Amino acid sequence: MQRSPLLEVKGNVELKRPLAKATSRLPLSGRRLKRGPDQMEEALEPEKKRTRGLGTRVTTTHPRAAALNSAPQTQSQTAVPKPPRKPAPRCSTAVAPVLKTQKPGPAPAQRPGTTAAPPMVGGKKPKRPAWDLKGQLCDLNAELKCCRERKQVLDQENQQLRDQLREAQQQASALGAERRTLEEELTRVRARAEQGQRELGNLSARVLELEERLGTQEGLVQELQKEQLRLQEERRGLAARLGEQERRLQTSEASLSDSQEEVASLRQKAAAREAVLAEREDRLHGLEMERRRLHNQLQELKGNIRVFCRVRPVLPGESTPSPGFLQFPSGPCGPSDPPTRLSLTRSDERRGTLSGAPAAPTRHDFSFDRVFPPGSGQDEVFEEISVLVQSALDGYPVCIFAYGQTGSGKTFTMEGGPGGDPQVEGLTPRALRHLFSVAQELSGQGWTYSFVASYVEIYNETVRDLLATGTRKGQGGECEIRRAGPGSEELTVTNARYVPVSCEREVEALLHLARQNRAVARTAQNERSSRSHSVFQLQISGEHAGRGLQCVAPLSLVDLAGSERLDPGLALGPGERERLRETQAINSSLSTLGLVIMALSNKEAHVPYRNSKLTYLLQNSLGGSAKMLMFVNISPLEENVSESLNSLRFASKVNQCVIGTAQANKK
Repeated sequence: MQRSPLLEVKGNVELKRPLAKATSRLPLSGRRLKRGPDQMEEALEPEKKRTRGLGTRVTTTHPRAAALNSAPQTQSQTAVPKPPRKPAPRCSTAVAPVLKTQKPGPAPAQRPGTTAAPPMVGGKKPKRPAWDLKGQLCDLNAELKCCRERKQVLDQENQQLRDQLREAQQQASALGAERRTLEEELTRVRARAEQGQRELGNLSARVLELEERLGTQEGLVQELQKEQLRLQEERRGLAARLGEQERRLQTSEASLSDSQEEVASLRQKAAAREAVLAEREDRLHGLEMERRRLHNQLQELKGNIRVFCRVRPVLPGESTPSPGFLQFPSGPCGPSDPPTRLSLTRSDERRGTLSGAPAAPTRHDFSFDRVFPPGSGQDEVFEEISVLVQSALDGYPVCIFAYGQTGSGKTFTMEGGPGGDPQVEGLTPRALRHLFSVAQELSGQGWTYSFVASYVEIYNETVRDLLATGTRKGQGGECEIRRAGPGSEELTVTNARYVPVSCEREVEALLHLARQNRAVARTAQNERSSRSHSVFQLQISGEHAGRGLQCVAPLSLVDLAGSERLDPGLALGPGERERLRETQAINSSLSTLGLVIMALSNKEAHVPYRNSKLTYLLQNSLGGSAKMLMFVNISPLEENVSESLNSLRFASKVNQCVIGTAQANKK
């Protein structure tokens, strides 16, 4: 069986490795052999181990000299006295391994005049004495000759192996090139085969598809043939109908001429009606503007600052006041006229006459724009202010206050009672429902309104956002009152939410959220008293695109904190100190509100808006272009008569103020 060239090359390479290493084991060169006797002896002499005993010396050979034992010896070993030891010369370690590979051969002939090598004892070549330098040199020459002969043989074998390796490498290169060529050809053939398989699959699929389409087309041809027959019959019927239609067309053309004349007449009438409609729209717009002017004039006749007084009913568990404590005299037109006056009778038991009899009761009479007795409902109260809310849509700033001591019904008047009962809804939800309803009606006249709501409270002169949610909840200290921009008169609250609203449901959600966030506390007059001023503002923006009209106005609904005075004899604990600080801040802001209204009434050059956060926030709703309404709420209980008198006196001063003619914010 012929051996593969690659295997031959591999075998030759494996044989070459030990042969290459064997070349390094040649005997020492002639230069290194030319040494002194002492150095030669040191190079060839093995390590000796001396043992003492019986006057004999035992020597052990080093592995490097073991190869010398294989050479044949002709002389027997004789005991010769050893001269004194001299330093042995160092010899190359490559001699011993080379000698091990030599085969035993015939011993070289002994030259005349040389000392014969000592005979071998026990298969081992004895060591020549140190003085026998000529014998040692002869041994080395014999070994050198053997090594040279072995080297020549190995060189020849090496050359043969190199030639074989070269031929094998050439053959391997040729075979590798041929293999690569065949592999490339095989790859191309496989690629063509795969492409052919794909094309065959595509063609098979195409054949199946064409067969299916052919079957479908055949079915369609049959259907079309049937349809053709049907259409031919229908064509004959249509031809008959066409003749009839042509006759009717002639008749229609005749009537069309008559209709065109009638259309021309109708167009003339439509143009006349459009002119009348445009005239009516102009008249309607003029009437709307006149309505707004008259409405504003009516409000001005009533006063741009109006004060209503409302007395809450006696709650269950409270003592019923005496019959003459509160009286509501009839209006100028009799009992049917809504009351506008209130009489409060106060009896002071600490005062008396000189005879010791109690003093006569003191009667205090107050007159307001309207007085609501305890039996008045929420709908009756709102009906009175609905016309004022209408002014906000007309572009006039409107501000409605609820003023009074703690527990007098301010929050009930503004927000309503709990439970969501429609009968007890406050002014705020009713006013917003009325605004949305009227804005929907005005949309038919070309007006478009948008509303943006905000709700803040002023607690201890700190503004808090009542619509804050999540991580922003409770960060009222970050809210500040700022101008909307350089040169702008509009005020905004930084870090407060301004929520666009479009329906009543969205407003109810905001009111519910604000009711949960508002600061309340327990006081002597109320279990849950509002300790802050809450300000709900609705920014109203109206636009009439057809006539290029715009109006912007805020509606502010303010629920003021309780206005009770401080008790100087009250013992101050930790909780009382907090209530004291709250009361001081409340009374300070209410006093500033009175000063601002007085300054506006007296036309003073400086109005102290900035003395309080409340007046600073509402300054655009308190000036000459605004309409204000204040509800003074009082308690019907005789024990609260002092606070009721203070509230009524403050409201009377406000009612006497006149701040001028209001102007709409139109563009």
